[in-house]
Amino acid sequence: MQTNSEQQHLVNKTFDEIAIGDSASLTRTLMPEDVKLFAVLTGEFNPAVVDPQYSQSGMFREVIAHGMWSNSLISTVLGTQFPGPGTILIDQSLHFARPVTIGDVITINLTVKQKFQHNRHVLFDCVCTNQEGLQVVSGTAEVLAPSEKVSYVRQTHMPEVHVDDKMERFNQMLLRVKGLEPIPTAVAHPCDHESLKGPVMAFQAGIIEPILVGPESKIRAVAEEFSLDLSGIRIVNAAHSHDSAALAVSLVRAGDAEALMKGSLHTDELMGEVISRANGLRTNRRISHVFLMSVPTYHRPLLITDAAINIAPSLEEKVDIIQNAIDLAHIIGIPEPKVAILSAVETVNPKIESTLHAAALCKMADRGQITGGILDGPLAFDNAVSIVAAKTKGIKSAVAGHAEILVVPDLESGNMVAKQLEYLANALTAGIVLGTRVPIVLTSRADTAETRTASCVIAVLIAHANRKKASA
Repeated sequence: MQTNSEQQHLVNKTFDEIAIGDSASLTRTLMPEDVKLFAVLTGEFNPAVVDPQYSQSGMFREVIAHGMWSNSLISTVLGTQFPGPGTILIDQSLHFARPVTIGDVITINLTVKQKFQHNRHVLFDCVCTNQEGLQVVSGTAEVLAPSEKVSYVRQTHMPEVHVDDKMERFNQMLLRVKGLEPIPTAVAHPCDHESLKGPVMAFQAGIIEPILVGPESKIRAVAEEFSLDLSGIRIVNAAHSHDSAALAVSLVRAGDAEALMKGSLHTDELMGEVISRANGLRTNRRISHVFLMSVPTYHRPLLITDAAINIAPSLEEKVDIIQNAIDLAHIIGIPEPKVAILSAVETVNPKIESTLHAAALCKMADRGQITGGILDGPLAFDNAVSIVAAKTKGIKSAVAGHAEILVVPDLESGNMVAKQLEYLANALTAGIVLGTRVPIVLTSRADTAETRTASCVIAVLIAHANRKKASA
């Protein structure tokens, strides 16, 4: 496979320089992103080549390349290698012998078969074989060969192309709870489109059993307006948003629900009922929030805490915030999460409180006051997520460049980091409240139904972990 740097200097062969029997070759491996990019560029969204589930029931039982993908590689050889710049394709005839599947290594061989002096046409035999030496494509290509010598140094920068399928990441998130029993979830005041669509989507995906708590007439009106099917979903009538929050929390306390979900009401209304000492859902842990983010440009899941509940947490409160996040990391399959305690700098500075907190928290982890993760800090954001930045600054750390939990100094900085990743880096986001009797799906009123559904996945994983703990 040729890289961009290998293709910078292109030298062609003119018609007079070409001899019968001359040949050229190119080898490429079919990657999943190749299939997606080809579909996007051509508009050919044949389910046999872009839909893995459909492909399983098709003739070949797996995803295959578009037929013209192999043909495009023949054009690549003709236009860049042999004859090279100045070549014009005139005619082509191909036979597709067998499919090309993901991971196949395809070698394209072009050999000069005939030359036509009167019009400077050249006829090539074209054979494409896979890693087993089996023909996948064969045929001929007739080209108008260059008449003038060209030595071309490419000046135009070709941008790198990254395929980011957010819906695929969303579907992968849903697979985390495949086979798990749906969790009864009290949804407080789902009275707008997205806040109602989220639990309905989660219900239809078999993730939760929603109990919609709010003004029934309003909920049904929203469902009718946006064609949302409420069949099989229980509705508990409430007078207004505050009443919805109180009733939803009472359903959890009564054991009717194992998770709580915010609808279209304000966070303060719901959390006011949650933290009530008389009728709330407190435990001996500090309540905190975690954003779980799948960022396409980062190689690990990211848990950001706390960006929604604790405004300016103390050192003592950060101990619980970190422990809550570590416990969640264990539940989602990270056995020993790497915890970066963020600040503006990576050295301890008595004038910056967050650096003092970071140093103390790391020592507390050394002494077993925080368990289950590897802590380091203070770390600036770049050092936490970029090994290059960490090495440049001479930071030697098991956490730097590989952080899975980002502990922010305060709510403002955490909220900014999380929202920037969501809106500028296309992160798939889930929001969950920890340190309460049950997991609480807490998302912004601006969040999509997909974000709410992804958050339900995390809530279900926590609820099932709670069940195991209770039965142990």
